[in-house]
Formats: sequence, C-alpha cells, structure tokens
Amino acid sequence: MKPLSDQKDEIPSRAVENCGVSDQACHGKCQSCDNDVKPFCAEVNGISSLIGSHTDGKALKENCGACSFTCDHADALVEDIKGSVARSDHVENADPDGCLTAKNGSCMAVDDLPQEFEREQAGGTLEELFFSNDEEEDDSDWDPTSSLVVNRWFCLNCTMPNVGGVTNCLNCHELKGSGISGYDAFKSQIAQAALVSPDTELPPVSTAIGFDERMLLHSELEVKPNPHPERPDRLRAIAASLAAAGIFPSKCALVPPREITKEELLLVHTPDHIESVEQTKNMLYSYFTSDTYANGHSACAAKLAAGLCADLASLIVSERVQNGFAMVRPPGHHAGVKQAMGFCLHNNAAVAALAAKRAGAKKVLIVDWDVHHGNGTQEIFEGDSSVLYISLHRHEYGNFYPGTGAADEVGILGGQGFSVNIPWSRGGVGDNDYIFAFQNVVLPIAAEFAPDITIISAGFDAARGDPLGCCDVTPMGYSIMTSLLSAYSKGRLLVILEGGYNLRSISSSATEVVKVLVGEGSGFHFESSPSKEGLKTVLQVMKIQQQFWPVLGPTYALLQEQQGLVFPKSTNKANGLKKRKHSGGPRPFWWKFGSKRFLYKALYEGRHLRKIKGSGEGKAIDSAEP
Repeated sequence: MKPLSDQKDEIPSRAVENCGVSDQACHGKCQSCDNDVKPFCAEVNGISSLIGSHTDGKALKENCGACSFTCDHADALVEDIKGSVARSDHVENADPDGCLTAKNGSCMAVDDLPQEFEREQAGGTLEELFFSNDEEEDDSDWDPTSSLVVNRWFCLNCTMPNVGGVTNCLNCHELKGSGISGYDAFKSQIAQAALVSPDTELPPVSTAIGFDERMLLHSELEVKPNPHPERPDRLRAIAASLAAAGIFPSKCALVPPREITKEELLLVHTPDHIESVEQTKNMLYSYFTSDTYANGHSACAAKLAAGLCADLASLIVSERVQNGFAMVRPPGHHAGVKQAMGFCLHNNAAVAALAAKRAGAKKVLIVDWDVHHGNGTQEIFEGDSSVLYISLHRHEYGNFYPGTGAADEVGILGGQGFSVNIPWSRGGVGDNDYIFAFQNVVLPIAAEFAPDITIISAGFDAARGDPLGCCDVTPMGYSIMTSLLSAYSKGRLLVILEGGYNLRSISSSATEVVKVLVGEGSGFHFESSPSKEGLKTVLQVMKIQQQFWPVLGPTYALLQEQQGLVFPKSTNKANGLKKRKHSGGPRPFWWKFGSKRFLYKALYEGRHLRKIKGSGEGKAIDSAEP
C-alpha cells in the first residue's frame, strides 16, 4: 500500500436523513448525457445500509456480520435517471429484450424506465424532495449523530467510513488515500509463468495458481454511498503480495483459464439459477439480493472462477500438480443449489469437488474457514457421504450471517455425520481457538475419513482487522492450519479464495498459505490454549459428532475433566459480588453494532455507575449484556 499522489480533494457530503445517502452520491452530472442527476432514496425491506454486512432476507437484521460503523437506517438505492435496475431477491428469467422478471420486484433494462419513474425524481431541491406535503414528517428513526458527519472518507484498505478530519482509518489504521502498489509487476510476469493443463506434456509441478484478469471486471457500479467490500482490489492486493514475495512466477505454474460449461454447472445448480446468472450479461447492473450484485461481466467472471477451480482439482487428483491456489472471484460458498447470495454466484468449491470425483477421487474433504458459514456448500452435499464438509465460522446462536451452521446440523439421510459445524459464539476468535478446534475435531475426523483430496474454502475474513468478520486470526495462524491439512490426502490440497475484505490482511494471509504450498512454510510448535467460550464450542461439537465419529470419544471425556480444572465454576456469591441489572428500561436495539455499542456503554453505564456511587451503593457491578 502506498499513498496516492493524485488523490482528489475530498468533497464534503451530508448524510441525508433516514437513508444515509450523501449529497456527493446523489448529485452530479450524468457522464453519458450531461444532465443533472437528482437523488432518489428508497427503503428496501428494512435492510441495513451497510453492504458488507452480508444482508439477506434469511439473516437476522440485528447482527449480520458488520463490526462497526453500521448504519441502522434502511438501505439506500441511488439510481441513475437514464439507466437503473431495481433490486430483486432472485432473478428468474429474461425476455428477448434483456429484461428480467423476478420474485419480488423487477430488473429493468437500461433504456426501458417508464416516464413516470423519471418524473418521480424530478425534484431539484431538498425542500421539494422531503417537504412536498403538509403532513408532519415522522422523525422516530432520526439519528442525531448524522448531522455531525460533515465530511467523510472511505478507507481503500477496508472500505470503512471515517470522519473527514481523521488521517488514519479508525478500523485498520491505514493512512488516508493509500492504495495498492505492485500489481503491475505481477501482471508483467504472467507471460513468463509456465502453463500447466491436462493437455500439456510438462513434468509434474509442485504448485499451480488459477487467475485471469477478466475476473477483475466483476464489480459493483458506483451508485451507492458506501463502497462494496467484495471488490476487484482484493485480487490485485494478493497478486502484488505474491510477486513481492518472489513466489510468482518463479515457484509456481499458471493454469490456463477457461469458462465452466453449462453441463458441469448443472451437476451443482438448477437450470433456472444458471440462466439467471447468465442473463446478467445483458444488463448494465443487477442484484440477486441486497448485497449480491452483478454487471455485464459478472457471468463471465463467475464461469472463469468455477472453470479454474475445476481444472485445478482435476490436475491435483491426476497428480499433474501437487497442490494449487485458486485466486478467483466472485466467491462461491454461499451459492446454493438454486440461489445466489452473500456476494456469491456459482459455488466454486462444489464445482471443484465434483471435478475431483470425475478425475478419480473417491472421497473429498472440504474445510471452510471463512468467518461466515458456507450454507451453499453444506446444502449441496448434506446428503452425500463421499464429501465431508467441515466449517469453522462465527455463528452467535444464529445471529451472524447467514444464520445457518449450528453444531446440530450434521447432514441428512445417508450424509448424516458428514457435515461438521464448529460455530463460534462470539467475535474476536483467534489462533488459539482455531488451532485447538483443528487439533481436537478437524484433524481426527479428517484422519478417519481419509480423503483423496482436501479443498479449503479459504475466506480470510476471520483475519485480524477485517471489517466484517471482527475476529483475530493471524497470517501465521492460517499458515499453521494449512500445514496441518497438508499432512492428509497425500498433500493433495486445493485452496480456493472465498471472503476477506481488509486488503493487507488477505494479502499477507494468502501469501503465508501459498508459502506452505510451495514448501516455504516455517516450522512451528504451537501449544493452543483455548478461550473459555472456544472450549465450550469444541466440547459441544464433539458431544454431537462422537456418535458419527467415535474417534472423538476419548478426547471428549478428557477435555470434560480438564474443563473443570482450567475453568472452575464460580458464582457471584462466592466472590462477594452482587449482580445488579441496569435500570431505566431496555437498551436500544443497536447496542450490538460495533462503535455504537461502545458509545452506549460509555454514556449509559457510566452515568448509571455514577448514580449508584452517589447513592452510597458503590459496589462492584457485574453488568450482563442481554
């Protein structure tokens, strides 16, 4: 990352009441017709305006993955007068003119907006827009802090908003205006990389990388006040890091890109789903869910990502390549049999698993360490005993996106026991808890399963500094987990990029993982000491899974005995503490949302504590969050 010398001056923007859309986003000149663009703000199903929270109809609204700076107002949809598409929950089909019909709403072609829609946006002033009737405005959801944000900027490293006077991002501490350097060096070396494919006669290579620049064309058009966290710079940052570390192109080969065929996709997704993704190439932009966008290049990018994953899996099983890293986007593990969601269009890991089976693998292990549960991958294989799916994710009793992945979700029918979920009950989970779960759940089950190939759904949004995951896994932690998994399936390992939205975090973490693949991973000796909550989660999983994997039984009994020694039960009475609940009514619903929670605790609980001390009751208080 380096400061950008040509950074433009910041344009002050004001958050418009109720929707959060800035004047800068709402006003301006159309690049195509030079007409004034007027603001249009709409509430969409009460969904939070923070795109990165993985908002979706299936997820609870109160805590869907965003750590801080979350807006509690309705999402804002800013649309160009001449070219717009409305949001839809799922795109169904298309007519010959390129217009899509949908379950809820419609995706309209660029030039087919009705005249009535244009007239609705004709207001030229704030007075015309917001005070056009005589009825009193409902200000029940007014946020008094919105008037304080006179000028804000978005961090290019983590996409989080900051107040204009701050020079370093409050979330990741990145310098304002810093950008990516080094991608051009990677790009210039692509032609020098050795190519490996099923058709080439080169000797077997150690590591192959799947990448194609056309996947950078998949992006959300700039029609919203907040930048989307799933953006092309994610791949640029990783590529630049691999080149700077001397890994590419000298230590790995490149897989020639190809688009996955419809026949291959039909093994994973329904025809309607495939067609809905394909039809996005006929539109300027569209949405499958409130956070899952597409543009005219997205269908191609999704097919390239799936094709690269399929070819890497085939090459690894056929022993042409020892292992591989699929540096692809859009991600895939939320994409289910018939729906796109959570930034994902096609399920790349599922496509790779079935390609590996066609190449001769009998059993496939998928380990998903993305901070969000891979609901799509679990759905696709939940009845298949030849594919073992293990996921470690933040769950919080169903309150974290996507809400699935509880410990008792073990698969269905003949696939019972082949879905293993390790659901963390809180944020902030780090290396100790992850590696403890690996040692006591993931690795014993993997050894018993004896896979022919291991696929890692490698989301790096559990990394330290990620704006959505809010966990604390380090690059060394990811390196250790990769090394542990490389001991199985004879080292046949395929790492597929999923999430991760802090550019520094994903680039350093992915580089450490690839170092393990090329044989440069440093030796380690790691003694994991889990947190109390982490141990509780692991014990819960072992209790459920030991009926399917008896190998867990002895360790489960031993850990139960140790739990009482390491974390003895204690009561407030034993410590002489009096538990006291807060008074003054229920807390606001936004206590869960990052920085607002801390603000509330400082104002509310500080005042409450002073009140108690003033009345002579200044005893220790055990304040329990609801």
